[in-house]
Amino acid sequence: MNLDNISVNTQSSIKMVFDKMIYFDPFKIDSSMNDADIIFITHKHYDHFDIDSINKVKSSNTTIIAPKSMENDIKNIEFKNYIFLNPNEEINLGDINIKTISAYNIDKKFHPKNSNWLGYIITYNNVSYYIAGDTDKTPDNENVKCDVAFIPIGGTYTMDALEAASLVKEINPKVVIPIHYGSIVGTKEDASKFKELLKNTNIEVVEKIFF
Repeated sequence: MNLDNISVNTQSSIKMVFDKMIYFDPFKIDSSMNDADIIFITHKHYDHFDIDSINKVKSSNTTIIAPKSMENDIKNIEFKNYIFLNPNEEINLGDINIKTISAYNIDKKFHPKNSNWLGYIITYNNVSYYIAGDTDKTPDNENVKCDVAFIPIGGTYTMDALEAASLVKEINPKVVIPIHYGSIVGTKEDASKFKELLKNTNIEVVEKIFF
């Protein structure tokens, strides 16, 4: 599977180049591109909801998609088009199908389930991509079906490499891209451990965060 159209800037700051320019949780964006067609936000922590970076990628026609619980925060940024979603909703935006998955911690306080923060499954051109957000392995995401999964591995605030590998083995994507390490928590050694834990599976691990 060719993933040259996908890059991870840092943390969970993902860019996908289709016929539309799509960003997830833009963070630490260095220069102003102002080329986004769609910006997805998973939750309101500063490394996912970075207003300076959002302003560097948004254009006059950008649609922003975010948790319904963040409506007041998001509306402080000037956009023409807002879409606010709760977990377990599904919409179509042009030729992109979007489903939401609850993203939360099981035994940590950082991401409460009742905040209704989100992971997303987007499907474009018959390929599905799961962007997990900041989450542990949960009863909600254990049932995800996707071709490409972006899974946090850094620990502390999310799954660590061991828990992430366990989730990935259950959902069995064709490709997994580890995220949420190397900037705030987690190291390249966590990525190496994660890759080692999946070496006897048919799941391809593709690293997009470079040091």
